[in-house]
This record gives sequence, structure tokens and C-alpha cells, in this order.
Amino acid sequence: MMTRIHRLFPLVALGAALAGCQTLTPEQQRAADESKCLGYGFKRGTDGLARCLQNIELNRDADARAFQAQAWSNYPFYYGDSYYGRRFY
Repeated sequence: MMTRIHRLFPLVALGAALAGCQTLTPEQQRAADESKCLGYGFKRGTDGLARCLQNIELNRDADARAFQAQAWSNYPFYYGDSYYGRRFY
């Protein structure tokens, strides 16, 4: 029974975290990113604005990967009857 809980808990936690992450539509996110870059002084239609938008998106992706890696790093996983991962004692 405990092995099932150990298997299901990370999946449930990750699902809940991902469900809470998407609060903006892609259009809303783009508008927010664009207004941030325009606030930095970039002008519409310039390469600087495009680079700013790209950097924001790359940073968002890196943050998501880091969060996911950190969330999974402390949970062991089981393959059949074998245990892999950190000990909890």
C-alpha cells in the first residue's frame, strides 16, 4: 500500500502544480510580455523587442524545468520490486 502512495503522490502533486500554473491564455501572456519589454524601452517591430520576448520565454521555460527537476529530485521511484533514489530515514 505504501508503494502505491509513493508512486501516486508525486504525480498528483505535479498535476496540481501544473494545473495552477496556467492562469493566462497564450494571448494574455504574450501581451503581458510585450508590455514588459515595451516598458524596458524597446520599440515595436525592432530586433531588440524580439530578443526581449525570446529571453522572457526562455527564462520561463528554464524556470519550469528547474521547478520540475527540483520537485522530482527528492522522490524515490520503484521499478518492479527494486528501489531507486534517496532513502527517507
